[in-house]
Amino acid sequence: MTGFSLSDLEKIVDERSKASPDESWTAKLVAAGQQKAAKKLGEEAIEAVMAAVAGDRANLTYEAADLLYHLLVVLKIAGIPLQDVMAELERRTAQSGVKEKASRQSS
Repeated sequence: MTGFSLSDLEKIVDERSKASPDESWTAKLVAAGQQKAAKKLGEEAIEAVMAAVAGDRANLTYEAADLLYHLLVVLKIAGIPLQDVMAELERRTAQSGVKEKASRQSS
């Protein structure tokens, strides 16, 4: 297993977002704006779901990587650091999933 992390990917997305859109897919997505990036995220999510339903482990792995990458691009455009998402996940794991869902429904 490698030491590669989502934080590493976030840094790469940040660096590549500053490149020329002619040279970087990330820069091209960022330049196209949130609507295009979010649409691409949705497409990748659908492809991951289809691979999961089909029981296609190799394709699910591939599509999950695409999904995580495109999510980080969407977060980049929105100005939301990965750390904010991780903090939210940490907050949620402080209680059971059933209690956490119940607390959201009563809000």
